[in-house]
Amino acid sequence: MEGSIMTKSKAGNLQMDSSQMESSKIDRSHMGLQIKDLNKSFNGITLFKDFNLSLAESTITCILGPSGCGKSTLLNIIGKVILPDSGSLIGFDDKIFSYIFQEPRLLPWKTVRGNIEFVLGGNMSPSQRRSEADRLIHKVQLEGFANYYPSQLSGGMRQRVSIARAFACHSDIILMDEPLNGLDASLKQNMIEWFSQIWKEDRRTVIFVTHNVDEAQLLGDEIIVLSNPPVQVVKRTLPSIVGLS
Repeated sequence: MEGSIMTKSKAGNLQMDSSQMESSKIDRSHMGLQIKDLNKSFNGITLFKDFNLSLAESTITCILGPSGCGKSTLLNIIGKVILPDSGSLIGFDDKIFSYIFQEPRLLPWKTVRGNIEFVLGGNMSPSQRRSEADRLIHKVQLEGFANYYPSQLSGGMRQRVSIARAFACHSDIILMDEPLNGLDASLKQNMIEWFSQIWKEDRRTVIFVTHNVDEAQLLGDEIIVLSNPPVQVVKRTLPSIVGLS
């Protein structure tokens, strides 16, 4: 597996054959997050028209689709960064969000530890903040770099800090906008392992958008495949039964 994440599928092809069109085994009776009758257009292009989607909590849902289909727009609507033209989001009102972007977006004037401590709750003592930051630094294997600034780190190391920071924030939902894009296969594999190890400790709700099949296969509890605009759900399935050829 080392050096490649292409362990479950061939990358880049989203077609599914009929023998693999099985339903996901995610419990749909516990879909506490719902998007109903969503409409959104940009520059005369209709991205979403009466779009509906339900999402399970305490799971990692991967939203898979071609570049430019509206995945990031959907994520930003969920995170209340942009507003829909119409429609409703149910179950999101009181949620706190943290983000992992394609670019780490760290504070350049703060160290690795400082970036993580920055998002920790204000009710923690300085020693507690340092202890929690150091625990997360250990989880992403950056011991020895706690006092380094972002400019002193490689791109992969900065992204590890962004993963630790997302979990340091006391959020209900982590939104991931193609954070592995541009990384080599070996580093992607490691990033997924580090993320999964931390996630298993608190099992927060994660919504992860990508156009890469292998990332979705390796990280997701459920995969939702979207079409080109106007977006429709092509398929929702378990990672093990995404059909690729």
